[in-house]
Amino acid sequence: MFSGMKKSVALVMVSIAVLVPLAFRPSTMAAAAQGKGKEPAPRFNATTTKGEKFNNDSIKGKVVLLEFWATWCRYCEDERPFVERLHEEFGDKGLLVLAVNVGESKKVVQKYLETHPRKTRIVLTNDTNLAAMYAATVYPIYVVIDREGNIAGTQRGAAGEETLRRLVARAKLEGLDD
Repeated sequence: MFSGMKKSVALVMVSIAVLVPLAFRPSTMAAAAQGKGKEPAPRFNATTTKGEKFNNDSIKGKVVLLEFWATWCRYCEDERPFVERLHEEFGDKGLLVLAVNVGESKKVVQKYLETHPRKTRIVLTNDTNLAAMYAATVYPIYVVIDREGNIAGTQRGAAGEETLRRLVARAKLEGLDD
């Protein structure tokens, strides 16, 4: 009987090991987000480290990429160049990138930015309600809001530049193919 129990435990462990990664694949999460239809983005206010203020009304007509990140996150650092490249390529075509740092002080973020400069707009958790609304507890998390203010797609975790481009393309940004 004891060996039968070992087999059952082993089977359960193997099942978990196979199913959990599948559940959190970007394509799975993207498909789940697509299935919801046109869901309006939650009401938010955000102030950048340079004092710019954004809310649902001020972003109408723009495609918004929200990037939730932290200075200690290796995956965020790996994907930072992709986000910056999207900002540079499509900023003049209506893409607004708000890089929302989660849970760190302004001092910590400023020190990080001295050695890892960014051209995207930086928002701190203390200056927005975005992190709480999108349950930003793992990083990076990306949320794309279309020109009408609806959520076009979400992605939890790093998945590379092409996946990020496809995510942003869902909002029908000129120059990106879905």
